[in-house]
Amino acid sequence: MALPNGYTQYNNNQVLTATPAELTLMLYSGAIKFCNIAIVAIEKKDMGKAHTNIVKAEKIVEYLRTTLDMKYPVAQDFDNIYSYLDRRLVAANVKKDVAILEEICEHLRSVRDTWKEVMRLNKEKGAV
Repeated sequence: MALPNGYTQYNNNQVLTATPAELTLMLYSGAIKFCNIAIVAIEKKDMGKAHTNIVKAEKIVEYLRTTLDMKYPVAQDFDNIYSYLDRRLVAANVKKDVAILEEICEHLRSVRDTWKEVMRLNKEKGAV
């Protein structure tokens, strides 16, 4: 039993000590993870598990969208991306469509990888 508690404590500490940029990166990774779980669940015909994990990904995208600071012009671009991803997640959930989920994962990976690069560049400049 010590292992699960230690793992939970580690994860909690990771979240509590993360910068806002790192938390955003964790959210992207979480959404990707939930989409991947949903893909496997659909392939195994476990529609309940697929639904649950697609909804988790939807909630992450919704959170990312609601926390945008619209005073920055780039926020509108992210809002458009998140709006599109939200519509596609709903479609994937209704149809239980692996191809749509794979498309969503591709977009999320692209945004996550861009975010990682921005974090790296900011760290090199001493901004983070």
